[in-house]
Amino acid sequence: MDSPEYVRDPHAFFTRLRFHSPVAQAVGPGGLKLWVVSGYDEARLALADPRLSKNVDVARRSILANINRKADVMAFAVDLVSHMLNSDPPDHTRLRSLVNKAFTVRASEKLRPAVESITRKLLDDMAAHTETDLLHAFAHPLPMAVLCELLGVPLPDRERFDHWLGARMSNDPQRIAAAAPALLGYLRELVDHKRRAPADDLLSRLVQAQSADGRLSPEELVATTFLLLVAGHETTVHLIAAGMATLLLHPEQLARLQRDRGLLPGAVEELLRYEGPVKTATLRFTTEPVELAGTRIPPNSPVAIALTSANRDDKQFDAADTLDITRPTAGHLAFGHGIHYCVGAPLARLEAHVAFTGLLDRYPDMQLLCAPGDLVWQPGMFRGLASLPIRLRPPGH
Repeated sequence: MDSPEYVRDPHAFFTRLRFHSPVAQAVGPGGLKLWVVSGYDEARLALADPRLSKNVDVARRSILANINRKADVMAFAVDLVSHMLNSDPPDHTRLRSLVNKAFTVRASEKLRPAVESITRKLLDDMAAHTETDLLHAFAHPLPMAVLCELLGVPLPDRERFDHWLGARMSNDPQRIAAAAPALLGYLRELVDHKRRAPADDLLSRLVQAQSADGRLSPEELVATTFLLLVAGHETTVHLIAAGMATLLLHPEQLARLQRDRGLLPGAVEELLRYEGPVKTATLRFTTEPVELAGTRIPPNSPVAIALTSANRDDKQFDAADTLDITRPTAGHLAFGHGIHYCVGAPLARLEAHVAFTGLLDRYPDMQLLCAPGDLVWQPGMFRGLASLPIRLRPPGH
């Protein structure tokens, strides 16, 4: 699952896997043998099964260390695993309850003016160019700026955040290892600053919740902040960039959306289903034998649930390999399912709606500057482009 062929086209790999068995063993990054759940029904069951644990204990960290292969990166990661994505109830319930209120639909709507303002600024900056890389000029900085607003990162520090998040997205172990200690140190400083001088932002509220009744340890506070940064930034970057690329590769669907912007909410859901930003959910581990689709998974086994595969399962979605922005997409698993359903889904949808609206309004003649086969996809759990070269307007326009 880390071959160049898989990185370029995971859908072909998962189609073959679903055909032979929706639950099967495979070899993951670093040579790790794991169980892959690729069918929709099986994935939905697995995502909600409490016997598939998310708790990262010392033994499981050793497995993750084998995947990463970089001791320095892993040492950094161990400091940042105490968050809700790596926990089961009751810890998960406690951690998630502190974050939930910031990511309701209503709370996310309060951020709309800021998202729209950031979007306009980025679109204005792009106007100076006929050609650009949409990922780096727009899709990367938009969610970064939104997260900085949400967390209350001071303006002078945001350039450093951009550098760290860029290193994280590079998938370059050396860059990540170099940036990791500085990011960890800064997050600790930022938490301490919010404790001394709280403001009207999410991080201040998390710090105050910890101070009020001890529900959040210092390690959990820093780890939760890190989780919000990584999960809230990288996934939205890829949703915007891969989503726009997908529309450009399907001009008839793009034309329908241009004619009727009322289709946009459904189009975003279809883009999430068709080319969602997460290929496989973070690893789970069986606490006892688990049977799925007639296959017995032994205890203490790592399990990868392939969201991108489940969303292309013809048993759930008719002609699943076809993009149709008007199709019913209810039940897609791009944001997961069960207690670990993505807490930031309302904000991600808001950012996508604002981003696509701005791009289509300002640059209706946008074109892809490379052949579809020349698009470079990044390795790892995310389904994300390395770049998206585009022409904003026709030559001489």
